[in-house]
Amino acid sequence: MDIARRDLLLSAAALTVGASGIARAAPDRPLGYAIVGLGTYGLGVIIPQFANCTHSRLAAVVSGDPAKAQRVAAEHGLPARSVYSYANFDSIRDNPDVDIVYVCLPNSMHAEYTIRAAKAGKHVMCEKPMAVSVAECEAMIAACKRANRKLMIGYRCHFEPFNLEAMRLARSGAAGKIRYVRTEHGFTQGSPSAWRLKRALAGGGSLMDMGVYSLQAARYMTGEEPIAVTARESTDRRDPRFTEVEDMIEWTLEFPSGAIAGCQSMYSANQNHILLMGDKGRIELEPATRYDGNHMWTGRDGREREVTPPAGPAKTQFAGQLDHLAQCVRSGAEPIVSGEEGLRDMRIVEAIYRSAREGRTIRLDGRA
Repeated sequence: MDIARRDLLLSAAALTVGASGIARAAPDRPLGYAIVGLGTYGLGVIIPQFANCTHSRLAAVVSGDPAKAQRVAAEHGLPARSVYSYANFDSIRDNPDVDIVYVCLPNSMHAEYTIRAAKAGKHVMCEKPMAVSVAECEAMIAACKRANRKLMIGYRCHFEPFNLEAMRLARSGAAGKIRYVRTEHGFTQGSPSAWRLKRALAGGGSLMDMGVYSLQAARYMTGEEPIAVTARESTDRRDPRFTEVEDMIEWTLEFPSGAIAGCQSMYSANQNHILLMGDKGRIELEPATRYDGNHMWTGRDGREREVTPPAGPAKTQFAGQLDHLAQCVRSGAEPIVSGEEGLRDMRIVEAIYRSAREGRTIRLDGRA
């Protein structure tokens, strides 16, 4: 996750056909996204962000609710042919206005719609977690490769100024040799009927949601891949919210350098925190990964100096990720958070669940 490479890719916008042979849209036209899923995130978070984009625009909507889809299309000036249901989704291949499909559906639907989008000849942005299993992630990557389409995972924190600056500081040695990272993410999940609490839709509980932020933070703050994981779950099964999925799960990651990461996710308390400690100081973010309002400090053993990161290349982290994939499509570059990145996370997620289930450390480096 080289920061210099990240900055280069974020600013790149080559407009010719590259060695990949992927056809480019006209350089004066922002690339069109179809948003699949008009729930809270797709409708309330992503669609408004096109107003902040330079290289991207809303081109179509896909929903199981025809009235909602038609209303959203009308509000954004989309023609009737740019409204799709899940049943006729595959006909999106015939819409030249759509270059990229953004999958904003429950986790268990990510693989199906990514594969269908690739078969329809569209590039894909898929929300995190990438899927509900390693096998599904591999199938998604294979489908996009067969279709010669780009696949990017919606890891928005790679475009968020505080997290980018924290990565830069960590790499520059601002805290010295990294010894420990602590990262906790969670919120109080309310209704037992929420789809995130249904295993068939979510694939798991807090680990498959807020746990992705903790896992990602441990990896991008250390700049290393873990070699072992030890996990423990804590769930009150008398709570009607947690009859199918876990509430709190904590895990320890070991890295090749000797650094350790203590990570946690939960659905019964609010938390949003990243702390890196090195032999010369610390880097701390709290809140760390919110949509806005994040804060960061550095110091020897406390919050001695508040850090304001430089302005990023995009107006918001969401616009940054939307435009990044559009630029990659134009230039032929690989997204900085590709399908392979989502697959790496899912391999670790499966190991975390296995460790908690079996009560032992799971090696991730192939050693016994």
